[in-house]
Amino acid sequence: MHVLYEDDGGFKAATIFSEAEASLQVEAASGKRSKIKKSNVVLRFANPDPATLMREAEAAGAELDPAFLWEVAPQEEFGVTDLAAEYHGHAPSAVEETALLLCLHGAPVYFHRRGRGRYRPAPPDILQAALAALEKKRLQAEQQQAWADQMLAGTLPESIARQADVLAFRPDKNSMEWKALDLACTQAQKNPVRLLLELGAWASPLALLRRRFLLEQFPKGTGFADMAAPSFAAPPAAQVRAYSFDDISTTEIDDALSVTDLAADRIRVGVHIAAPALAVSRDSELDQIARQRMSTVYMPGDKIPMQPDPVIRTFSLDEGKPVPALSLYATIDTQSGEVLETDTRLETITIAANLRHHELEPLVTEAAMEDDTRELPYAELLRPLWRGAKALLRVRETVRGRPELNNRVEYSFYVDGDPTDPESVVRIVPRQRGAPLDRMVAEYMILANSVWGGMLAQHGVPGIYRSQQMGRVRMSTHALPHEAMGVPQYAWCTSPLRRYVDLVNQQQLIAIAEHGVSARLAAPYKPKDADLFAVIGAFESKYTAYQSFQDSMERYWCLRWLRQHGVTRSDAVVVRDDVVRLADIPFYTRVAGMPMLQRGEVVALEILGMDEVELTLECRYLGDGAASALLDGAASLEVAMSATAEAGQGESPVHGPDTAV
Repeated sequence: MHVLYEDDGGFKAATIFSEAEASLQVEAASGKRSKIKKSNVVLRFANPDPATLMREAEAAGAELDPAFLWEVAPQEEFGVTDLAAEYHGHAPSAVEETALLLCLHGAPVYFHRRGRGRYRPAPPDILQAALAALEKKRLQAEQQQAWADQMLAGTLPESIARQADVLAFRPDKNSMEWKALDLACTQAQKNPVRLLLELGAWASPLALLRRRFLLEQFPKGTGFADMAAPSFAAPPAAQVRAYSFDDISTTEIDDALSVTDLAADRIRVGVHIAAPALAVSRDSELDQIARQRMSTVYMPGDKIPMQPDPVIRTFSLDEGKPVPALSLYATIDTQSGEVLETDTRLETITIAANLRHHELEPLVTEAAMEDDTRELPYAELLRPLWRGAKALLRVRETVRGRPELNNRVEYSFYVDGDPTDPESVVRIVPRQRGAPLDRMVAEYMILANSVWGGMLAQHGVPGIYRSQQMGRVRMSTHALPHEAMGVPQYAWCTSPLRRYVDLVNQQQLIAIAEHGVSARLAAPYKPKDADLFAVIGAFESKYTAYQSFQDSMERYWCLRWLRQHGVTRSDAVVVRDDVVRLADIPFYTRVAGMPMLQRGEVVALEILGMDEVELTLECRYLGDGAASALLDGAASLEVAMSATAEAGQGESPVHGPDTAV
């Protein structure tokens, strides 16, 4: 005797091996034995054998029409045996009954299961809705296949093109467009982003990288609504000649320096910072705009500003126009490095000149700064500032317990042409991080950030600080030491046009400058204000995302530089294990199969290929690199950079590609 029984939503046939009160031991055609419940048995039969039954029943069931069966079946609940007898006009055979059972079970749109071997026809209205849904699904499947076929043939359907950004970065996997794309990707053995790129959804890998970032961070676009220039009460005019020092591409100039050479090895330095907080008050419309962005976004040849153009034009320290500034005046002993006196003022200054690195750096060398007999542009400004900066550095190095490594090379990226066009020519220019102008500006910005951080704490006015202790860098609302810089506290205050944290701190500092001892009550943010912690969290998240994007853009343009120069071989400096940095550009990559070498060794690589989507370079190790002086210098710099990071000295005061601490 054999049985037909339900198992896991389907039906199986087997031979009875033994029988108990509530269960059966059955044996399948394969010889496998199973224990089943009697309640799962649908049919007992003597012939044919189980394998033949299932084969013949499946063939016969495929010829039955569920729609016709629905029409002739009773409208109430019925058993399969009864319907089979009525349909065939005689007592059904095991094959006939099983064929009907398989047909009914396989047509849930027409028949609703009501128990073992029992069904009920679907009500007419429900049936029509279900059939309409099936037809819709069929048409959708046809459309999806048509779209997939178009993509496989090299054509991007219009519906897919309109949804390209969403499909690549935030797909709705229930949408027709996604299912069609997924089908095409499966057949083409490619991921969605790469297939869409090949089909022209984006003009180039550069457009893809930019679009992905903008969709994540600027879903509403990067532009600003039209607005008038902000108004403010102009502070008193200052009688100083101040100068800014920036890269040629800098348009948001937010720091400048002035100096008065006093008697007996003393100088009075003015650190002048653009003062947008005079107009951008807490929770104002401009403040909300800046808070939403948190920072200017930098990329080679382009940037997305934090502040609208009217704010930048009004407060940028541009040459020749009176602008408000928050100024720190510090009297410094250039022999001991002691800061003898400080004074913070809100004032209006007129910048004498916006000095540019590319014009000054070839002339302003350390030797020229040290030799008073040598010709030096702006000597009356630069030499006193240099003496004071060296003295301040000596003090910091004493506190740190070790000298600061200022010999690392940085790279400036210049895109000659449209920065959104991958065919634009990119120039990658190395700059010595420890060049005199950089070191000088950095020292005075560190001084201002440290002094102003201390002033906030002294007046009980909360601010946002960066500290480093035991190698850990963190942001907080407490004034804590920054061990890597060798200062008792450090608050970002000197880039209010480009960083929201600096803008918040400047709002607090202006309260001190205007209200003195009562500043705690007048400050926009009061002690333990939860909003300051929210600012810190949001800033760190945004800043990390922006930095990651800048890094990816620089990697992209490094690959374009290699392609534009036809580079097929390059020397590189070993950083650690199998990670190297190319000798001429700041591109780091892994080299498979490279032997274990010492950090700083120079190796020769053959460039086999590059991927502008994944931003990777495929290289082959060739052996030792050229032992030129340039490469030896690069190797030593790489060692210095690695040692700096390991010693916890990697915190740089410089923000973005511009020299704004």
